[in-house]
Amino acid sequence: MAELEPYEIYAIKYADHQRRASENFIGGDPHDGPMPLDYFVWAVKGAARTWIVDTGFGAAVGRQRQRNVIRSPAEGLKALGIEPDEVEDVVITHMHYDHCGNHDLFARARFHVQDKEMAYTTGRSMCHPTLRHAFDVEDVVTMVRRAYGGRVAFHDGDEELAPGISVHFVGGHTMGLQMVRVWTRRGWVVLASDASHLYANMEQGRPFPIVYNVADMLAGHKRAYALATSARHVIPGHAPLVLKRYPAPSRALEGIIARLDVDPVED
Repeated sequence: MAELEPYEIYAIKYADHQRRASENFIGGDPHDGPMPLDYFVWAVKGAARTWIVDTGFGAAVGRQRQRNVIRSPAEGLKALGIEPDEVEDVVITHMHYDHCGNHDLFARARFHVQDKEMAYTTGRSMCHPTLRHAFDVEDVVTMVRRAYGGRVAFHDGDEELAPGISVHFVGGHTMGLQMVRVWTRRGWVVLASDASHLYANMEQGRPFPIVYNVADMLAGHKRAYALATSARHVIPGHAPLVLKRYPAPSRALEGIIARLDVDPVED
């Protein structure tokens, strides 16, 4: 088998949200101190091809949801030399508002989505306010339009997208959540997205409270570890610690972008 070409991976922070620890775990947290969330999109850069993982949300949605938008994801991508209009493939890990917005970006791209996620967001589950709360109807309608325009690639479970990058169905947080596994110079890195919002969710077996199926979410934590070279190679979806554990690509981008294909600077 030919040797895999390693990818570079970048976590790009575009927003954050101040909240309490009790909001981040089923059953709350006895300490209940501040435990904010960061919001990211991810760039997977290869020698010949760049993949984007998730698209974030914009300023209007941030105001509506009372989230602090710091910059457009486009700004972070351009800081890495990535022009959104030139991107050809975007993986949507799931269709919650914070992973599936910014419809004006990636005008040429094809979007990779699990069958179950599209069925979930357009089916009977959305009749329940609790389940549909984290979705934005415009995101869902936009994805349907993309499907009719031939710009959605549907996946039913695990699938290799290209040598060194694959999607893996886990469910749990939503019916059709998928993770992304990437070959890098340090081994297999798993972008777990919201299979685990924070390191503590998966390390301590304490699920995040926005969940479709708790058993699947807990199994997803184990699946992420099994797919990665080590536990240190699993990247949660909203952990501020990511920007502390991994170096920035340059001093100017510290606190904004972290490079994930290199060893962490602290644990």
